Amino acid sequence: MRAPVTDLPLAFEGATLRARGVEIVGNLTLEVVAGAPTVLLGPNGSGKSTLLRLAMGLVRPTAGRVTWGGRPAPDERLAMVFQRPVMLRRSVGANVAFALGRRNEPRIRELLERVGLAALAHRPARRLSGGEQQRLALARALARDPEILFLDEPTASLDPAATKAVEDVIRAVAERGIKVVMATHDLGEARRLAGEIVLMHRGRVLESTPAAEFFTSPKSQEARRFIAGELLV
Repeated sequence: MRAPVTDLPLAFEGATLRARGVEIVGNLTLEVVAGAPTVLLGPNGSGKSTLLRLAMGLVRPTAGRVTWGGRPAPDERLAMVFQRPVMLRRSVGANVAFALGRRNEPRIRELLERVGLAALAHRPARRLSGGEQQRLALARALARDPEILFLDEPTASLDPAATKAVEDVIRAVAERGIKVVMATHDLGEARRLAGEIVLMHRGRVLESTPAAEFFTSPKSQEARRFIAGELLV
């Protein structure tokens, strides 16, 4: 019996993106493998969001390439949640049904239970709090049964209670074997969630290392400065 096709490892092979003559990210060389969450860490504008968009196939590199499981194009088992997800003008449950492509009440309830929103299934999605909307966005992403879930600053504008609720969902997702690749500039969040840290600055990957090693023995001067709370400009 053949082994199931997998989109991992996700590999960036000298991937570069230029727009209007400006290099957004350059010569990205990185491999993302199965396991605990990979957290893209770095200041705003460091290229984290662009790396996620390249991985998701939303933009194509102008040089180099991105491969999924050794193939040049991804399967359908990729999903992404943005920092400010758009809520459809319909109920919470109907938002999930739209992501599923059909009305499947048991599956809708299962997905909403996974993100703690089952009691709000009939509420208009646009009346949810910011944290609840992020959890609904996670439920919609999980409706795709992804192997890899990309998260772009999912807690950036949330209060501590809402941040904890979203992080709890992320941990549960990772424990189910879904590979999480998440961008953040929050050192505390990276410490709480990451199995691997990828530090980015000025469109480059500076370090890619296990989280414990990154925080105890950073290799680069930029990493030491960032951990110390200094600004990287």
